[in-house]
Amino acid sequence: MGAEPNPPAVLPRIEVLLEELTGALRAVGERVLADPVGVAQTPITELARASGTSPGTVTRFCRAVGLAKYADLRYALAAETGGGQTSPRELDLGTEIASEDSLERVLAVIESVNRRAIQLTAARLDLDAVDRAVDAVVAARRVDIYAVGGSAIVAEEMRLRLGCIGVMSSAWSEVHNGLTSAALLGPADVALGISNTGQTRETLEMLQEAASHGATTVALTNAGDSPLARTADIVMTTVAHETSFQPRALAARHAQLTVLDLLFVAVAQRRKGESTRALELTARAIAPHRRADGHTPRRRRPRA
Repeated sequence: MGAEPNPPAVLPRIEVLLEELTGALRAVGERVLADPVGVAQTPITELARASGTSPGTVTRFCRAVGLAKYADLRYALAAETGGGQTSPRELDLGTEIASEDSLERVLAVIESVNRRAIQLTAARLDLDAVDRAVDAVVAARRVDIYAVGGSAIVAEEMRLRLGCIGVMSSAWSEVHNGLTSAALLGPADVALGISNTGQTRETLEMLQEAASHGATTVALTNAGDSPLARTADIVMTTVAHETSFQPRALAARHAQLTVLDLLFVAVAQRRKGESTRALELTARAIAPHRRADGHTPRRRRPRA
């Protein structure tokens, strides 16, 4: 029996949930985020006093973030902050990049922002929604992926991945061609729309066209209440924050790819036989172009 997978990091979970918490629970969360290293070493009564609440409220806060008891919170914080080293929030460099900043600082800020986007996306992601999207793709006759601008690069990446495991898919970034393809979809197909804002008109139109013909529609967006999300049967959300020289659409790229990585791997798992065979065939097909000596190896006949 394999080991249980590690749960999402608790600090990103708290940061996400803080937007929804109010009153005393929010006060506890703010105190934890302000000093996770200190809280990891603090008795429950001390945290209650520091946040102006009660031990019972602290316990309710722990349950709100998915932990059974306060000891679990202290253990998780100690693990995430290196057992007493500088906390992630103390290391947070922010998102501002000045024109005179050194390459070292620019790299540090970009690394921090991208890492945070992935952590927060993982903490907020609705795994039930991903699971339904995986089921839909596995059963699909074909998959259409719609996106324009920066998201189109992510859409093409997903198309390439699905193609490698034998899932028939197309990526459309030009609205006329995308609408033409969407009009030919049906209940046996899946349409995936990718838009950071969820308001990109062309992507929305293509997904709406696919929906009107009965296709299962999936949205990947940073805005869960956007028109794209409202159009889709299944919504997968990301979390991304822009930097001074990196618009949010670009900052979202790593978060989008993280979700699509999960979707792709899960699809490959559930189609293990077909995926393995497709990967073998595609690897064999391109093998001659990977030989440094230019020698073309003898091709084997595909197994019946």
